[in-house]
Amino acid sequence: MSRALSDRRDQAKVHHGQEELLRQRLFAIAMGYEDGNDHQSLRFDPGLKTAVGRLPETDPALASQPTLSRFENRVGNCELRRLSDALIDAYVAAHPAPRKVIVLDMDATDDPVHGLQQLSFFHGYYDQYMLHPLLIFDGLTGFPVAAVLRAGNAHASKGAAAILKRIIRRLKHAYPGATILVRADAGFAVPAIYRLLEREKVKYTIGLITNDRLRKRAANLVIKAERQFAKTGAKQRLFGSFYHRAGSWQRSRRVIAKVERLSRGLNTRFVVTNILESAAGIYDGIYTGRGDAENRIKELKVHLKADRLSCTRFQANQFRLLLHTFAFVLFWHLRRSLAGTELAAATVDTLKLKLLKVGARVVQSVRRILFTMPRAYPYQRLFATALQNIRQMPLRC
Repeated sequence: MSRALSDRRDQAKVHHGQEELLRQRLFAIAMGYEDGNDHQSLRFDPGLKTAVGRLPETDPALASQPTLSRFENRVGNCELRRLSDALIDAYVAAHPAPRKVIVLDMDATDDPVHGLQQLSFFHGYYDQYMLHPLLIFDGLTGFPVAAVLRAGNAHASKGAAAILKRIIRRLKHAYPGATILVRADAGFAVPAIYRLLEREKVKYTIGLITNDRLRKRAANLVIKAERQFAKTGAKQRLFGSFYHRAGSWQRSRRVIAKVERLSRGLNTRFVVTNILESAAGIYDGIYTGRGDAENRIKELKVHLKADRLSCTRFQANQFRLLLHTFAFVLFWHLRRSLAGTELAAATVDTLKLKLLKVGARVVQSVRRILFTMPRAYPYQRLFATALQNIRQMPLRC
């Protein structure tokens, strides 16, 4: 991350190095201190000072809130692009080749604003003033691959094709021969994305907004479901597929139809795909898995407060979004270190409360820094397991 950022300060007058600023901000976010104001007291914390690379007792305090604010606001577009590339590099480093299948789950989310942030606009669907981040996760491992901030009134698919293009080509270079699958909801059902994925020979399952033409194509399934429901009174769930060409499409594409008849009424869904498998297999076995990305978004927004984008400059808020995303990467590695334990699938909040927010006494001597934890700490075994496994993890860059 530090290599992706330029430091134009006079180094002879610098008291807080750029990597120190990154560590200070990143570790504080991971611990639940997302506001810059938190550092007015955190800058003296011996644990955070040690994590940043300073001696807990004798070295000067860490950076103040104004210093961190200047740091966030000096980042420009070129540096943000390099940081986004660094996130992809971190993904590749965490997933060594070879790989057979890569799944990319793409989704947009809302970030409500309560001030005059640049490019914050009213969004009719969300009925609020907001910014509109685009997030992409690995659908199999949960690792974040992209976090791009956009104007509040941007369509869900705005810029998605260009972002996917950069990611896909990087992944193809890192994992030659791997099958790449993209999953997304109906907000990304636009021809530009279909054309890109088909040109790049990437598989996709993308939701479609229901309309009258699609309903007519699925009419026979609906009739069959209604008859069976009337006959048995039990829930009916039927699948079918057909080729369909919307007015904005240059050619026909395969559409999967799912028709459910429940006691409360009819539920019909459509998905466009270029995969030639059974309709039920595509919908249940492939498409519905994208819903897990919403859990990752919840962790990012609720547990790590990634929606705390209160800077005035748009670029500063994009930088903040990336900082929170890299903090999520820290937890991804922590969760990986706990494989085989009761916390192997724990949420960010659970990991934070059980393993990180632990009281300790920090003692600095001539030769070492000692952290003394309470004897009554109930998760000593899990903490030791995570620490040992993290030390054994290979460092890749």
